[in-house]
Amino acid sequence: MTTSTGIRSTTDQGVRTVHLARPELRNAMDGAMFAAYYTALAEADDDPAVRAVVVTGDGDWFCSGAAPDTLHLLAGHDAPDLETSLGHPPHLPMTLRKPLIAAVNGGAAGLGLAQALFADVRFLAEQARLSTAFSKLGLIGEYGTAWLLPRLIGVASAMDLLLSARKVEAAEAKELGLVQHVLPRHEVLPAAQDYARLLAENCSPRSMAVIKQQVWRGMDLDGPRAVSESVRLMAESLTAPDFRAAVRGLGQRGPVEFPPLPPNRSA
Repeated sequence: MTTSTGIRSTTDQGVRTVHLARPELRNAMDGAMFAAYYTALAEADDDPAVRAVVVTGDGDWFCSGAAPDTLHLLAGHDAPDLETSLGHPPHLPMTLRKPLIAAVNGGAAGLGLAQALFADVRFLAEQARLSTAFSKLGLIGEYGTAWLLPRLIGVASAMDLLLSARKVEAAEAKELGLVQHVLPRHEVLPAAQDYARLLAENCSPRSMAVIKQQVWRGMDLDGPRAVSESVRLMAESLTAPDFRAAVRGLGQRGPVEFPPLPPNRSA
């Protein structure tokens, strides 16, 4: 179902697929669509039946960036801050407990690229090109890209992409580590959904949520603190229902039935 805001969501076998559904506008995000997308992510995170989330675009583009009214919103004319306008913190995708997989079916630029970078794993169409776009518009490294890119592909490559705003072909994107999988366009969404389904069927929701927290927090921790935290988290995992379910499943040589995450009341 597509809403008036241009967001469409479906759920199958524990995987929620969120579509950016304004192909006639290359899925450019206006303020309403931006807020609706974040609401769709929050709702997926809050739903115990959902174990993984896929985001993709309809048509030939993933997302061409921010629509003019979004830029107006970001400039502070419509609200005191972006969180008030969105109804969610701008870094919401980083706080999701469930895996977020980007099926980048076409071009992604600016805000569209940022949303793809927020995903945990990225599948990219071999015809697609990516661009930060900001410097060619007189803008800066927005939506967290100046923080994300150095951590994903290194400082030098991040500087190259941010300063030049040049277009990156799919093969280079994979070589740089911007994306993990490059496929023909018609295979991108099914492959991303199959990957998400494997996570939903075989992996502990609790484990994946904790691992995501470890990775994001670990980017700003020193090694000893990260190791110390992992020791504490491992002790907690050994007494959690998920580990007991895994041991039971291995003993019975059958599938492991991991409990779902409870609703995220803080979302």
